[in-house]
Amino acid sequence: MNLTTQKRLAASILKVGLNRVWMDPERMEEISMAITREGVKQLINDGAIKAKPQKGISSYRSKKIAEQKQKGKRKGAGSRKGAKKARTPKKKQWMTTIRALR
Repeated sequence: MNLTTQKRLAASILKVGLNRVWMDPERMEEISMAITREGVKQLINDGAIKAKPQKGISSYRSKKIAEQKQKGKRKGAGSRKGAKKARTPKKKQWMTTIRALR
């Protein structure tokens, strides 16, 4: 049973992608009979075809890393980019040395 046309029509009606279209497995015969947009709309109203909920992207990992960085972690040699004097310029080093002496 090929339902690609019905799936495509349902996706355009529901304004979602093809992967988010859900079809009731017990009503496949009925769905295969619908060949027009009107027929597919009727099935959507009946509940034989629905749109799956959107998948969200979890921000757990990024929050965890940000928390660690706040504590001063993840600053080892492997995560540093740029030369030593690019990260803290000569002048800034000089200023901190002099201010400590004053």
